[in-house]
Amino acid sequence: MDIKVALVGNPNTGKSTLFNRLTGLNQKIGNFPGITVDKKTGFMKMIDGKQAEIIDLPGTYSLYPKSSDESIVFQVLADQKNSAHPDVIVLIADASNLKRNMLLYSQVADLGIPMILALNMIDLAEKQGIEVNVDKLAQKLGIQVVSISARNNIGIDRLKQAIANTTKIATQLQDVDVNSLAPEAINAIKSKLNSDNDYYALQVLHQHEYLNFFSDQEQEEIEQIEQSHKFESAKVQAAETVVRYQHLSKLLADVVTDSGRAQKFSFSDKLDAILTHKVWGFAIFLLILFIIFNAIFAWSSYPMDWIEGGFGFLTEVGHEYLPAGMLTDLLLDGVIAGLGGIFVFIPQIAILFAFISILEDTGYMARVTFMMDKIMSKVGLNGKSVVPMIGSLACAVPSIMAARNIENWKDRMITIMVTPLISCSARLPVYILIISLIIPSENLFGIFNMQGLALMVMYLVGIVAAVLVAWVMKFIIKTKERSYFIMELPIYRMPRWKNVFYTMYEKSKTFIIEAGKVIIAISIILWVMATFGPGDRFENIDKKYASALADTTRNTAHIETLIATEKLENSYVGILGHWIEPAIRPLGYDWKIGIGLITSFAAREAFVGTMATIYSVDGGDEDTSTIRERMEASVNSKTGLPVYTFATGISLMLFYAFAMQCMSTVAIVYRETKGWKWPIIQLSYMTAMAYVAALIAYQLLK
Repeated sequence: MDIKVALVGNPNTGKSTLFNRLTGLNQKIGNFPGITVDKKTGFMKMIDGKQAEIIDLPGTYSLYPKSSDESIVFQVLADQKNSAHPDVIVLIADASNLKRNMLLYSQVADLGIPMILALNMIDLAEKQGIEVNVDKLAQKLGIQVVSISARNNIGIDRLKQAIANTTKIATQLQDVDVNSLAPEAINAIKSKLNSDNDYYALQVLHQHEYLNFFSDQEQEEIEQIEQSHKFESAKVQAAETVVRYQHLSKLLADVVTDSGRAQKFSFSDKLDAILTHKVWGFAIFLLILFIIFNAIFAWSSYPMDWIEGGFGFLTEVGHEYLPAGMLTDLLLDGVIAGLGGIFVFIPQIAILFAFISILEDTGYMARVTFMMDKIMSKVGLNGKSVVPMIGSLACAVPSIMAARNIENWKDRMITIMVTPLISCSARLPVYILIISLIIPSENLFGIFNMQGLALMVMYLVGIVAAVLVAWVMKFIIKTKERSYFIMELPIYRMPRWKNVFYTMYEKSKTFIIEAGKVIIAISIILWVMATFGPGDRFENIDKKYASALADTTRNTAHIETLIATEKLENSYVGILGHWIEPAIRPLGYDWKIGIGLITSFAAREAFVGTMATIYSVDGGDEDTSTIRERMEASVNSKTGLPVYTFATGISLMLFYAFAMQCMSTVAIVYRETKGWKWPIIQLSYMTAMAYVAALIAYQLLK
């Protein structure tokens, strides 16, 4: 690799957009050495033909970390032995709010690594009446300054050229004398570490205990220097910040001119006054949620029917033309049936992620986070808890990892414990399947789709449950730490439709691949367990119906269906289902649903594939009706009543709303909490909560 470039910047400055613009699809995600923080790296071909490795460091407002993600920035920049240590730093700043962004620049510049300043969103700054004299700023800083718009692909080639032109010697001017803030302690550290950089020594004094490149002995020696010179970190940090802002005010005085910013910001303030209002803000948010869930049903009905019909046709043609036998049955009734139960939900998944992408891209999702902080603080959470909770609408695994950004240990633990209660995309296929069985596809008052309304209610149930459980845990989990919420609201923007469609494609593909691996494995195991049974049970069933099959006057297809049903009940999977049935019968479930509950502990969406496989085996080769039609016609062998009544459906959805049933989530909680205590507590309370809620719902509604 010819050169290594690190992207550094505040949150919401377009750093990730620039990373994607520079690297395209040539990127990968791993972990920083020894730390469970995502490391995004990519590769870029420069103007001169050389190749650069681009490292996207976590967003931070300063080099003083408030989370494990932010601490990575100084670790990478300070440790020359770190695999991500850069040859060049590109600091991305928001051109419309340059003074606030330049605080981080001035800190990073003092570390003495070659730098380039990229003024992003320059087009938006100009629309707001803000002009930046780029040449004068470059002269004052002593480095290359490039104006860009990563979103609109403006100035990217100039930035690449600037990277190619950067020397290995840092040229930035240092106008802040940090040595005067704590000269004795700084000089002692410089001598100890054999360094000539004042700011590096100062930062070591501030945060050495978080730096993993020092040995235990070195940590003790640094601590002794800190104590012997009575170094007070908080006071020195405050003094440094004041000095830097005073310097930046003088530096930017004749560089930035603002002719129309007040008018623009008054419009933004007026919009925020509505969207974050304590009453109208929540009403608008609920309306947006309803539109999303209504669209999931209304817009996806036709593509769902096409996909469902396609898999039904594939199964029918397969049974007609493929040679009869065990392999054909395995392929069609096991693998194809299981995958069909997942692929049919691609339209809903794509629509959900499209809306989430639009809300994030426009800046509205940040407003929701800010607005929800008022509620979160009352139940003992931090406003930052809303970020992983909203992210759980997609998947709880990365959302639990995102809780690392919450500085307060208690808030972080409560967030991890309640985040899986938010309905993720894996629950969506289960909800849609059950809702389609028990809720009529009709419009309420001619406008509101009843199925979409029911889906929205299920999502709200998860959100309310998470808030209530958090409130209870506030009194159970004790800590002396104080929590606080700091978040910058990004400006409003039009969504990038290319990014929206790319997100739809990527998330749908990921869902299919990740779910597909589990579904195929479970479908094959289920098919084997449903096709074979212990002893001579199957032979006895064949003997029982032999005379009936030989009678040409009787309905052979009906008799074959009876044989298939009886064999299924006597198969290994049927025996397992009947074994757990007494425990789940009070919830309104039969043994087939019990099998679905067991398999979906691997992944919730496996319930749909399990039902598809079981009802395919149960239906026989001639039955080509869809899984929903088979489930709708399913009758309890003991009561003679339909299995999927309104009471059973509500009970089942509540069970899936509250139950953990996700091995990946259990694994990530174990990794994040570094032990089995919290995952076991979480699995136990969520399973108990699911069972009790399902029991009460069924007993009240049956």
